[in-house]
Amino acid sequence: MTDATTGEEETAAMDPTIAMDPTMTSRHGADEARPVWRPALFAEPSGNGRVRCTLCPFRCDLADGRTGVCRVRRNRSGVLETATFTAAATHLDAVERKPLYHVRPGSRVLTVAGPGCTFRCDYCVNHRLSQYGRADGSSWRGAPADAAALAARAAEEGAALGLSYSEPGLAPELTLALAEEAEPLGVPIVWKSNGFLTRHAIRRVAPVLLAVNIDVKAADEAAHLRLTGAPLRPVLDAVELFREEGVWVEVSTPLVPGVSDEPGQLGAIARTLAAVDPALPWHLLRFTPDFRMTAESPTAPSALRTGRDIGEEAGLLHVYVERALGEEGRTTRCPSCRSPLVRRGLWSTTLNEMSSDACARCAHPVPGRWGRNDD
Repeated sequence: MTDATTGEEETAAMDPTIAMDPTMTSRHGADEARPVWRPALFAEPSGNGRVRCTLCPFRCDLADGRTGVCRVRRNRSGVLETATFTAAATHLDAVERKPLYHVRPGSRVLTVAGPGCTFRCDYCVNHRLSQYGRADGSSWRGAPADAAALAARAAEEGAALGLSYSEPGLAPELTLALAEEAEPLGVPIVWKSNGFLTRHAIRRVAPVLLAVNIDVKAADEAAHLRLTGAPLRPVLDAVELFREEGVWVEVSTPLVPGVSDEPGQLGAIARTLAAVDPALPWHLLRFTPDFRMTAESPTAPSALRTGRDIGEEAGLLHVYVERALGEEGRTTRCPSCRSPLVRRGLWSTTLNEMSSDACARCAHPVPGRWGRNDD
């Protein structure tokens, strides 16, 4: 999906191996696909037929017939509905691609995605999915998800189920349905998320999640708002709250020009994460010119190397770069004896000495969800 000249942000749009739902039509097709709406969670009446959505911090107060900022939740005759019980893309790939490096190394994830996002990131490589319903977004794609079939397929493949590419936080109904089918089969569920959820929503979905990777895209409120259209504070709160709820958390930061690519900005993010937990894995992602930022240049490897140094100087014990720094950028080392514990190639795990939450050589703690019995 990426190489030395492209970016590392996990993408559905760039990967030709990802299976788009066969019912999906192109935006130029004769028969336009349409969302299938169903009752949604996280709703409260707000008077005069209006409904307030309490899923994300925008807390949209919707008149009858109106959709929220996300474009995939609406008020229909006083009932909040969602269009995110949808599969527009499914793909079987390595758990490291989420990216999750301290979760079942070498295992696979069956990822499912439907349209929609709470953010409007200018660089989004998955904008054809995420920006549905916005002025420069794509038309609808996908069909209702079959939770039982997805769980069965994941079990057959020995894989986890993942929600990614678009925003899984907009699909709590699908997540909970997948969990109901997956739990008896021993299939865990992971998310790649922007973390923009209310505390109530996090507490509702956390019990069914093994792990989540959360994007922290900026160092300050103004930069985050400029890039995403949303405040930063709820994202930082989500990192801590998911951890409090027992979900394994890793964090990704794309080095977006003018937002998070300068040393001062990276240092501020790194210090914030280190204050949460020095053992919190931090993934630095290469920026790819896309969407509204096609005139920008991809992140230079030297900037990623500097970012890794900044993270380590801030006290973070596990700072990762997927491609630009070679195998060393992907290797998990013991914080104490520096022995390599997990080595990763581009598409496979080449060494895995983690069978528990400690270094196999010196017994120093190395937290994660390392084994298949951690579910």
